[in-house]
Amino acid sequence: MKLNRFNPGSIRVRGGGSGGGGGFPGGGGGKIGCGTIVIAAVAYFAFGADPMQTIGAIGEMQGGEPTQQTAGVQGTEVCESGPYALEACNALGSLNETWQPLFSQSNIPFQQPLLTLFSGNTNSGCGAASSAMGPFYCPADQGIYIDTSFYDTMERRLGAGGDFARYYVMAHEYGHHIQNLTGMADQIRSAQSQSPRRANELQVRMELQADCYAGVWAGRNRNLIEPGDMEEGMTAASAIGDDALQRSSGQRVSPESFTHGTSAQRMEWLKRGLQTGEVAQCDTFASFNG
Repeated sequence: MKLNRFNPGSIRVRGGGSGGGGGFPGGGGGKIGCGTIVIAAVAYFAFGADPMQTIGAIGEMQGGEPTQQTAGVQGTEVCESGPYALEACNALGSLNETWQPLFSQSNIPFQQPLLTLFSGNTNSGCGAASSAMGPFYCPADQGIYIDTSFYDTMERRLGAGGDFARYYVMAHEYGHHIQNLTGMADQIRSAQSQSPRRANELQVRMELQADCYAGVWAGRNRNLIEPGDMEEGMTAASAIGDDALQRSSGQRVSPESFTHGTSAQRMEWLKRGLQTGEVAQCDTFASFNG
């Protein structure tokens, strides 16, 4: 996907974390719970973690001080620190340019997310985090957190490589930001507390909607899509389905424990958003009766 270079004045980005670590954190660091794209199998193979323990559910946030924006020259330096960082910043700029006008048309206040590119470990408004958790969104500080070395792990362990697969990761986390801004995330947290037995089902629908929103972004930038991009996206969506991750980690496929959707579901909703480019097509809750 041929994205334009980011405009330093139009994105919020910072570097964070130390180079140390990378092991799965225990104790307080183990419950980031803020809407990850979830790479449980990667955590299992690369870090020896229990795959299902890496799955964060929106609403299990820990306390923590919100991170502060680092802008200007330092932010530009972060974006230029490597090819993956540059891709992430280019994607962030494109996502902002795509979503902000849609919010304006609907008279909904818009706030850009803060992208944190870190190495190993970092702190977020949702608590401590490590690369073992995979990319995630923290509603407490409206932040997207990505350890870019994760992309290499995603390609090696899951066979999900290519620039569009990486953009899909970023766009999915941005989808959680959209849910936060529109109030959908709060509504679902409330519904989960009122109907605990359906908490996982609601979480799955949240994740599938974020997949669809990722597709909407790509669909609205169809002129930038290159041959092979859709295949990369579908491969990535298939690789991170709950059923595929459970099989990869040697577990029994357990639908009652799903939190992100099957491979088929993730592919379906990403494709729906991509083909239509319409936010209205992303109502994954239409058939849910509280």
